[in-house]
Amino acid sequence: MKGKWFTVVLLLFLITAVTLLGMEASPFQEEEKWTTIFNGKDLTGWTVKITGCEQGDNYLNTFRVRDGKLVVAYDEYEQFDDRFGHIFYGEKLSHFKLRLDYRFTGSQTPGAPEWAYRNSGIKFHSQPPEAIPKDQTLLMAIEAQLLGGNGTDDRPTGNVCTAGTHIEMNGQLETQHCINSSSPTFHGDEWVSVEIEVHGNEQVIHRINGEEVLRYSKPQLDDTDPFARQLMEQGIPRMLSEGYIALQAESHPVEFRNIQLMKLTARKE
Repeated sequence: MKGKWFTVVLLLFLITAVTLLGMEASPFQEEEKWTTIFNGKDLTGWTVKITGCEQGDNYLNTFRVRDGKLVVAYDEYEQFDDRFGHIFYGEKLSHFKLRLDYRFTGSQTPGAPEWAYRNSGIKFHSQPPEAIPKDQTLLMAIEAQLLGGNGTDDRPTGNVCTAGTHIEMNGQLETQHCINSSSPTFHGDEWVSVEIEVHGNEQVIHRINGEEVLRYSKPQLDDTDPFARQLMEQGIPRMLSEGYIALQAESHPVEFRNIQLMKLTARKE
């Protein structure tokens, strides 16, 4: 009987030890479960900012809701005219996961740059829309770039692009504007699932259809960029650890659905 109780106690000890080790191995803890942040009915909770327009001016109905999806559409445009747009979620975030499905449809808007073909993205650690100058084209933030294939060439998605910012990979500062992920190319109009996991200034992970495709750290403002320097002069820290998320409108029709957020918190030491 003593041997039996000894075995039970030993098993309980081992289970507890393994659990504690698992907790130690993960530097972050999930605070909440997934929450849907787009209601599928209207743009409540989101704010539009388009180049050349005041905050909240949804120029030519660029952002709209259709069949429960958040849609970027250009059927009311004659020319693109550098009307780069973003739609911002209304809450400042630091440690979080964001996931959604996206797909490109139709044709690119006339007058748009060639590089913007089937090109969109998720910006994060951005300034709020009310702080962005009316005519500013680029958003000083980190971007999880979303691309669609052209039917021929390799065009991985889930890349990282930086506008007025830099990142670090493997302990090295990366100043290249865009760095490709390891994802495959998705031609046609199929839905693709993307998830970004952001831990303040410490670590960022991109996943495509559930698979990790990119990892980096230390998002930061580029102190050689004049717009980034202006932000630092206004008191924004060079090392970016929080900000707003935004979905891009860069001249090609795109649809988003199943937009969900999970807040995370760093482990307390």
